[in-house]
Amino acid sequence: MGKHRGALSGVARFLKAAGAEEEAAGPSEPRPPPAKKRKTAIDDEVGYVPLEEYSELQWIKSYDATGLVPHYTHKSQVPEKLQKYFAQRTRFLSLYSTPPGCLLDEEGWYSITPELVADRIAERCRCDTILDAFCGVGGNAIAFAKTCERVIALDISPTRLKLARHNAQIYGVADRIEFILGDYISFAHSYLSMQSGSTPSRKIDVVFLSPPWGGPGYISGESTRPPSPTKPTPPAETVEHPEHPSYTLASIQPVDGAELFHLTRRITRNVAYYLPRNTRLEEISALLPFADGATDDTNTEEKVEVEEEWMGSKLKALTCYFGGLAEGQPELFDA
Repeated sequence: MGKHRGALSGVARFLKAAGAEEEAAGPSEPRPPPAKKRKTAIDDEVGYVPLEEYSELQWIKSYDATGLVPHYTHKSQVPEKLQKYFAQRTRFLSLYSTPPGCLLDEEGWYSITPELVADRIAERCRCDTILDAFCGVGGNAIAFAKTCERVIALDISPTRLKLARHNAQIYGVADRIEFILGDYISFAHSYLSMQSGSTPSRKIDVVFLSPPWGGPGYISGESTRPPSPTKPTPPAETVEHPEHPSYTLASIQPVDGAELFHLTRRITRNVAYYLPRNTRLEEISALLPFADGATDDTNTEEKVEVEEEWMGSKLKALTCYFGGLAEGQPELFDA
């Protein structure tokens, strides 16, 4: 499939340590992969094999989760609270209707990343091994399998893991994803313990964090366009809307978002953090370990890049890139 652009664009701004003056990011040239271990676009087996090109021998019946949850084909079949999500089904998964059909449970409908956005993030996270810490029904894991050599997909729900594997098989990438049932906090502590032992496990290059935001009620007034947290003024065609409440990292589940981030940075400094569009930027900035212009042992002042994920005229979410994933600091990828 390659990269999808469509109506999606990213507007980024770098944030220095908490309290520092905001610094607008100007246009930049496409950046090369920052390290040899990052998978390049010319590597073999980039992309996926659509289901219609599969032979019967390639389709693994045990991965087929048909019947586990309904596959809706018409609005009349869909519960009222899910109908607005069903209307966007091909934005979530472009192969939604490809037989036997992609599957989502109720939480999956609420939380799946739109495919255009997932593909954008996957391109930015191109590497050898990536961990999707909260994979849900597989939207991001599928995208990562197109750009990374190995994807570790973790979730606490056996149902959602089965749905994710089912959906990955429809996209032809199930063989590149390792699905693990378990909670991320326990996994992270176990991984760190193994890394400090005599037989460390394979290095994880990037961690993608998309933890539960607290359900669809994390923001009110979804029918109106929220103010952009990184644009100084709204587009001229918009009218004034009531400001939405700011989202705090403390609302993230299952643990405080700052605590979750700091645990993850013990695994790798290359973190992509997918957050609600109304997240408080000062809290994101405060995640950086060095304040007031201090530097780390690489003598490099680290920044976090905050990218707005737009689809058409709607701001969907923020993706915060840390370490070598952030534009302009590729030397931090393997630091």
